[in-house]
Amino acid sequence: MMARGDSNLSTLFDQLRLEGKIALVTGASHGIGEGLAYAFAAAGADVALAARSVPELERVAGRVREQGRRALVVPTDVRDLEQIEHMVARTADELGEPAILANVAGVTRRKPILDVTLDDWSYVLDVNLRGLYFASQAFARRLIARGAGWGKIIHIASMTSYRGFADLSLYGISKTAVIGVTRVQAVEWAPYGIRVNAIAPGWIETPMTATMAPARRRWVETHLPQGHYGTVDDLAGLAVYLASPASDYATGQVFAVDGGFLAGNPWPSAD
Repeated sequence: MMARGDSNLSTLFDQLRLEGKIALVTGASHGIGEGLAYAFAAAGADVALAARSVPELERVAGRVREQGRRALVVPTDVRDLEQIEHMVARTADELGEPAILANVAGVTRRKPILDVTLDDWSYVLDVNLRGLYFASQAFARRLIARGAGWGKIIHIASMTSYRGFADLSLYGISKTAVIGVTRVQAVEWAPYGIRVNAIAPGWIETPMTATMAPARRRWVETHLPQGHYGTVDDLAGLAVYLASPASDYATGQVFAVDGGFLAGNPWPSAD
């Protein structure tokens, strides 16, 4: 005999499944993008993997296929608008029309503001902001043109969207702008059934954070209520939720996954 509420729980869990969906992930060759690709595949989606490093993409694709899902490697530099258009079109041609887009591609250059060059500015902003903006545009255009009525976009923001950190001005500017893009896209595209949200990770163990100076790493760990860096797996559940029908009434939001950093910082030990 089914207990009261079991049918509702079953329906809820079904809403978190992504079977029959095609997900497109930029920055999929490592770090958060790689982790989100595995999460979407585990939830039942087939996944198009975009980044510049083909060998790394092939490695990720192999693991996606081991999960029983289809994977497509699409070499893409998101600074190039023609490559963005090709990325979305090839995904549609070879896997099927994508209904989920995760904009994860991101870079940084750690420099004091006084040392930043125009080349630094162009490199970071073109990947982190321009690429995200126009990848979303290409994705949404196809959804709207065919009257799909349903789609999900997930952006990656940051703790630097909320607080200023020395030597990270370009990264912080780009990630602050991601929040604005998230809100405007959510408003403009809501009539077409496209929901747009962002995840703001705290300090996650990735190749990018691995380059942090030891002193800065110690500072982070002492200022986190949970006391340690997160992993890409800590983002997986939220990413699947935001990609799934379970989150259909959430749009224009930014969800922090930060070990409690934005909530406050612990006092130093009294010892």
